[in-house]
Amino acid sequence: MKILLTGGGTGGHFYPIIAIAEELRDVAKEKKLLSPEIYYMAPTPYNARALFENEIIFRKVTAGKQRRYFSLLNFFDLFKIATGVFQATWQIFFIMPDVIFGKGGYVSFPAMAAARFLGIPVVIHESDSHPGKVNLWAGKFAKRVALSYPEAAKYFKEDKVALTGNPVRKGITIAVKSGAFEYLNMEESIPVIFILGGSQGSQRINESILDALPELVEKYQIIHQTGSKNYQDMQKMADIALEASPFKSRYKPFDYLNDLAMKMSAGAASLVVSRSGSTIFEIASWGLPSILIPIPESISHDQTTNAFSYARTGAADVIEENNLTTEILLSEIEKILSNPELQAKMAAAAKSFAKPDAAKKIAEQIIDIALTHETT
Repeated sequence: MKILLTGGGTGGHFYPIIAIAEELRDVAKEKKLLSPEIYYMAPTPYNARALFENEIIFRKVTAGKQRRYFSLLNFFDLFKIATGVFQATWQIFFIMPDVIFGKGGYVSFPAMAAARFLGIPVVIHESDSHPGKVNLWAGKFAKRVALSYPEAAKYFKEDKVALTGNPVRKGITIAVKSGAFEYLNMEESIPVIFILGGSQGSQRINESILDALPELVEKYQIIHQTGSKNYQDMQKMADIALEASPFKSRYKPFDYLNDLAMKMSAGAASLVVSRSGSTIFEIASWGLPSILIPIPESISHDQTTNAFSYARTGAADVIEENNLTTEILLSEIEKILSNPELQAKMAAAAKSFAKPDAAKKIAEQIIDIALTHETT
């Protein structure tokens, strides 16, 4: 059995693909099938180590992006798109997978187009409450459409749709409380705020935290995933901002958190401050209250609707970026962390929203379709 996975460009697309790959092997074992041959198609491997550890074969193709705003790059990227479709069709013809899974985004278009040309069954997953252009198109011929948010169902045929939630890797699904404070060298009696800016970090969130830092460390400890490109600048600026503070050691910046550090940080945390991409589903699986600061709609059409969709469950508060000030951020943090009853309600709502079996449900559908295709 051969299965090709596609999508990527960001951790929000790539790591759910890894979660599905993990489950594909487990489901195959449960069904007493040979372990599938799994391929990943994209312009870059994104995380080559994760592919190697999961025995996923990388296949490189070019991909072009059509932006929502005027740019000359849109014209030049038409040639990238055409090249990518040709490359994908050529490679997929020789691989001849039994099913292709698409996570959406412009990176997945070449493989989806090749699947259409070659008559290979397709399964897609839509991470957002408002689908992207590639998934809207691929949904017309996909065998199954898995969704993270119920609001996206109206864009696809009802008989194809399943509300699965967003896949989360096994390695970070459960927050680890035992030993978390010792691992992170933090005080157990002081509440912890866990700040996540996405795989690339968020300059806007980083700036807001920096402004609020002297006041925050008086009452809280901070774990801050800054993103690798922002790490050194944040560390230098935090040193200046906290130079006179006796609580300087309560601020812990990290450029990147591996799976163990992520689980430990979630285990120690009382509150998460984050963007509102696929990280929402990680926060929900940890059962933590959160403050979401979505990327503005002018840049990303989906994060604001994702944030408010999740907030309607009672699990999170939302601060839109144009309203983000030091005072508002501090006020929202204080509102939640000074009210144990509210914290408990938000944590319970997060757990209710979480769908820990999302990756397994999608993997089961992929394998069922692959088996059907093998016999035809």
